Amino acid sequence: MERVLVTGGTVFVSRFIAQYFKDKGYEVYVLNRNTRKQIEGVHLICANRNDLNNQLKSYNFDKIIDVCAYNQKDIKNLLDALNEVKDYIFISSSAVYPETNIQPFHEEQEIGENSIWGKYGIDKVQAEQYLQSHCPQAYILRPPYLYGPMQNLYREPFVFDCALNKRPFYIPKDGKMKFQFFHVEDLCKVIEAIWETHPQEHIFNVGNEEPIDINTFVEICYRVVNQPLKTIHVYNHENQRDYFSFHEYEYILDITKQKMLLPKTKDLEKGFKESFQWYIQHENDVKKKDYIQYIDKHF
Repeated sequence: MERVLVTGGTVFVSRFIAQYFKDKGYEVYVLNRNTRKQIEGVHLICANRNDLNNQLKSYNFDKIIDVCAYNQKDIKNLLDALNEVKDYIFISSSAVYPETNIQPFHEEQEIGENSIWGKYGIDKVQAEQYLQSHCPQAYILRPPYLYGPMQNLYREPFVFDCALNKRPFYIPKDGKMKFQFFHVEDLCKVIEAIWETHPQEHIFNVGNEEPIDINTFVEICYRVVNQPLKTIHVYNHENQRDYFSFHEYEYILDITKQKMLLPKTKDLEKGFKESFQWYIQHENDVKKKDYIQYIDKHF
């Protein structure tokens, strides 16, 4: 039984990944501070990843899935703490691409500051660069918006709440701004494919092949809740993040390389239905924002 270390393991992406590979028969270890309920059947290493000392020296892991590295220090301290690095996969972000790059963004483009994502993007850039220079065999995945069961961010759950409460939905402008999503289960499948094939390429954009616009996204969310949709389009409002769960920023990733590993991704409607079914049973696990209160006060 191969040993897998997952950094995090308590919320959304890292939790889903830990659960997925435990269910696949791996011996899964999670590295976190034990501030939340752990997944049954995984091994907890209770520690701060930036204060590990010798806590990992007694372990030998076959695979590392680093979900929770946000900056160079996070990568350095984990690498320094490990006895040996075999298969290392870092979940980075598409925030590493400057918005000035030609779209769709592809892996050979320069990475750097993005004014939308700010420090988060710069920190991910520096984390990637350190990993590449100190662990060249590692793989880097750059996802767009991740979704699916265990989602703790108030993105699609916000739309679900509007539908559950039979509210009209306030759509920014004409609703034609596009998103690219990626289901967390598909992320796990890409990781599996990398382990199986060890491709020559070490950086992969990941995401659905077909982006969707705001109108379609909201329509799907209302449909999986089984509620009719009435829309109100909002023009001349300076900041759509006041009342909508995504930035006013349209970008698309080229996922040609991913398709060699994962030719087909999960149908969006099926994926959002899975997200909704999880949400209605775990509503309190989502970090909600006051979009609805803002709408009621200002519109």
